[in-house]
Amino acid sequence: MAALASTSVLIIGGGPSGLLLSQLLHRQGIASVVLERRSRDHVLSRIRAGVLEQGAADLLRAAGVGARMDRDGLVHEGIEIAVGDRLHRLDLAALTGGKTVMVYGQTEVTADLYAARDAMDGVVIDEAEGVALHGLETDAPSASFLKDGTRQTIRADFIIGCDGFHGVSRRSIPADRLSLFELVYPFGWLGLLADVPPAADELVYASHPDGFSLCSMRSPTRSRYYLQCPLDEKVADWDDDRFWDVLCARLPAELAARVTRGPSIEKSIAPLRSFVAEPLRHGRLFLAGDAAHIVPPTGAKGLNLAASDIHYLSTALIDHYRSGDDEGLERYSERALARVWKAERFSWWMTSVLHSFPEKGGFAARMQQAELEYLLSSPAAQASLAENYVGLPY
Repeated sequence: MAALASTSVLIIGGGPSGLLLSQLLHRQGIASVVLERRSRDHVLSRIRAGVLEQGAADLLRAAGVGARMDRDGLVHEGIEIAVGDRLHRLDLAALTGGKTVMVYGQTEVTADLYAARDAMDGVVIDEAEGVALHGLETDAPSASFLKDGTRQTIRADFIIGCDGFHGVSRRSIPADRLSLFELVYPFGWLGLLADVPPAADELVYASHPDGFSLCSMRSPTRSRYYLQCPLDEKVADWDDDRFWDVLCARLPAELAARVTRGPSIEKSIAPLRSFVAEPLRHGRLFLAGDAAHIVPPTGAKGLNLAASDIHYLSTALIDHYRSGDDEGLERYSERALARVWKAERFSWWMTSVLHSFPEKGGFAARMQQAELEYLLSSPAAQASLAENYVGLPY
């Protein structure tokens, strides 16, 4: 295999975490190349999360890609919890000393990052197929890939795996060097996207005996709704009318009356799992984002955890190239995982409290009810939820 080029940092995966790292490094004069398996159109078509912690929003601003987010994003100071026919608002800003979250879709974040990389002549190689990683335990790792029918290789000082749960990066680490922790939930989320105004000004998390539901939005004219559903459900069995009927049946009457029905733009079912790989480093390979960990979406932590990984990694790489200080690289896995496990706990807790688990029996149902009653009556419990929801410090 003939070498195509070399670079300082080779990033596997052209989603938001890989593009954000490339952008942050470029602004510090550090060269990088991004390899993405799919086409740009495919990457930009993926419907993903839409709630940014304050720290993630600040990191996007630091990368020079916050202008459109600040113009078009929706700052939320609270969320609502619905239990049965009752609605309870949690004032996140008041509970956290003024911290908020930003509603801005991951698709928009990715589009902003692609535009920024293009404006700076950043190297992003789309449709790089058959990526294989080599020499990870040497000081000259490389990646080979197929592009336009030709096998090519890029050498680098470091390789960063931002290629998701099913990507090649984590699978390139010998199994005996990794510890994997996983919990697969017995249900999924059926999501519907529609160009209709949201039912509420803030996100509504609804607990109901028939299953969890979530009312969220991407803009004042585009709404995103979710329903807990069995894993064996098929999207084809859910026409729009059925979705809207079930959603409204699970919401308090006053909220259901504000739901605007409309044709779906996109509909899909996503399974829920909690997953962590340890450690996040193998030789010159570092894992970030979904390549390293997965959280159920209940706590809105997936993209935000990826952003915190990139914060730790970018800082460590900048220190390495600027001053030869490798403490950040040596401690990356430790620092990132400390925050990952706290977010895993919060996402697991939110999922456990708000979803229906009939298979666990009556005692578990009563405990879940007691947990919700405690949350909605205790300022201390509400402050804990708010602190985690807006994002723990980096």
